[in-house]
Amino acid sequence: MAVSREGETESSHLAQTVEETTRPTFAESQKNTFDQFSQTLQTQRRNWVLNVPEPPGLFSKLKTIFSPLENKLHCIGKQPLPALISILKTIFPPLSWCKQYNVTKFKSDILAGLTLASLCIPQSIGYATLAKLDPQYGLYTSVIPPLIYSIMGSSRDIAIGPVAVVSLLLSSMIQKFEDPAVNPAAYTKLVLTVTFFAGTFQAAFGLLRLGFLVDFLSHAAIVGFMAGAACVIGLQQLKSLLGLSKFTNNTDIISVLTSISKSMHTWNPFSFMIGSSFFIFILFTKYYLARKHKKLFLLSAMAPLLSVILSTLIVFLTRADKHGVKIVKHITGGLNPTSIHDLQFNSPHTAEAAKIGLIVALIALTEAIAVGRSFATMKGYRLDGNKEMLAMGVMNITGSLTSCYVATGSFSRTAVNFSAGCETAVSNIVMAVTVLISLEFFTRLLYFTPIAILASVILAALPGLINLSEAKYIWKVDKMDFLTCTAAFFGVVFVSVEIGLLLAVGISFAKVILNSIQPGTEKLGRLPGSDLFGDVNQYPMAMKIPGILIVRVKSALLCFANADFIRAKILDLALEEQNEDAIESAEDRVQLVILDMSNLLNIDTTSIASLEELHSELESNGMKLALANPRWHVIHKLRLAKFVKKIEGRVFLTIGEAIEACFTSKNMHASSLTVV
Repeated sequence: MAVSREGETESSHLAQTVEETTRPTFAESQKNTFDQFSQTLQTQRRNWVLNVPEPPGLFSKLKTIFSPLENKLHCIGKQPLPALISILKTIFPPLSWCKQYNVTKFKSDILAGLTLASLCIPQSIGYATLAKLDPQYGLYTSVIPPLIYSIMGSSRDIAIGPVAVVSLLLSSMIQKFEDPAVNPAAYTKLVLTVTFFAGTFQAAFGLLRLGFLVDFLSHAAIVGFMAGAACVIGLQQLKSLLGLSKFTNNTDIISVLTSISKSMHTWNPFSFMIGSSFFIFILFTKYYLARKHKKLFLLSAMAPLLSVILSTLIVFLTRADKHGVKIVKHITGGLNPTSIHDLQFNSPHTAEAAKIGLIVALIALTEAIAVGRSFATMKGYRLDGNKEMLAMGVMNITGSLTSCYVATGSFSRTAVNFSAGCETAVSNIVMAVTVLISLEFFTRLLYFTPIAILASVILAALPGLINLSEAKYIWKVDKMDFLTCTAAFFGVVFVSVEIGLLLAVGISFAKVILNSIQPGTEKLGRLPGSDLFGDVNQYPMAMKIPGILIVRVKSALLCFANADFIRAKILDLALEEQNEDAIESAEDRVQLVILDMSNLLNIDTTSIASLEELHSELESNGMKLALANPRWHVIHKLRLAKFVKKIEGRVFLTIGEAIEACFTSKNMHASSLTVV
């Protein structure tokens, strides 16, 4: 019995010792509770990522195009009068500021409008000759379009009318189908038809809210194109400045210089003297007097008109036209005649007219919106791009029916309008009325105006189109953009306007396509003292996580064009990292590849197939794939494709959670091995 009791005592002591050994301590209990809470929180946050509502589809995106107008029309049934007023204010922006309009602002607009007209009249006549139209068409274009824009446009500063670049585009592209020298009537009709198509495209862009189409012409392309166009326009004006009788229809510098050298024996010294002297006068007032003495700003603004008046008097008094000085002669006066019957929709050139109209529409919109936004920023108000497109479209459609060619916003005249103290678009109305009065009563006085002075007015406006400081800035910031800029410039100068545009747009698209097809990838590391992760090359202090490779794709779209390239890049990075870690320490070999998807906005079926292939290749090399921070459309498509199940639900809200989950699973695995 004693022996048995002693055995029982020993057994009880042993059981008590085992129980005490296996019983968790308070610290371990707290740790287990924290781990359970952490896992629960991870699961909850993972469910946030996975259980998202269905994102908006294609039709909902298309619906947003018309939603602003649809909302206003919907409100008409509930509150007819306020909704109608809101719609009218949307279509006619001046209704929103007319209540604050007063006599002081009206006086400022009258002064600005008159100053604007003094510059507009000579420039309009000059730009009409550049477009190879009769002078009165330039004046017509400075009447109706500004009136339409003043009631529909959202800019308070922009000056509407003919501009040099659009005039050059029209003459260089349309003369391939109709020669203005041989058949001027047919050429004029084709210009009006192109104007109608340009207005139609612009209005359609505005109604369909397609303002992004203007962005196809990048800022660098515009800078290069404008500079090239300025050079071409300047070369074209040498014919009028030198009084040459024969001149090439080509616009490239080689053809122009060759034509000048062959025709120099016919040059007229009197034309050159008149043109060059007033050209120097305009430049002197614009770039010296106006800058040194700001009170003389009005003199610089009126210098072109003064030059026209003085040169006309000189020619009339000296009868210089008898000595070979070419003059404007007859300018048809009066109100804008209707041109509805001049539009040609059954012509063999109608399709070409539509193509030219599309190109001109984009160039005109780009220039106008760029000018309008720059001055709107100075005055602190917002310019609505879609309203601008609609206003430009309506004014050009109306203009094509009233003998006007394509009008847009002029940078030089807008700068004068701004400096003259304009307050609203009423300055455009004052300018249009002044030009209309000139058409009605003063066109006969321009009979003896020398052609050379119109060339001088155009030449004096060209320096504003050449922005050397901006070109230098582009070179400093982005060499690829500078390539686009120079391609546009040299294409326009050495080949043609169309080729220059094509090169600029082509290189811009090539840059986008190259970045899309071969986007970069970057390895991420944790920044010291934070939960942030950054590129290890950009932030050398970023620390790599042992056993984990974190990769981010430098692209917003994973699609058929770049999916295989990205898959190969990620796999190469993973294998390279795994081999490096294996050499240093077998325990730190990469076991998990985390793909940071925060940059990716969307994916397609090809990219999902590439991710599946990447997952299989990583699995075969002993690595797992995890996803961090997928965006709405991305995770929705991955769920539909059942890719989340294939990677065993390794989808996390943040990179930190993915790393924590990895370490938790490692610890659990290690604990199970210890127990076994």
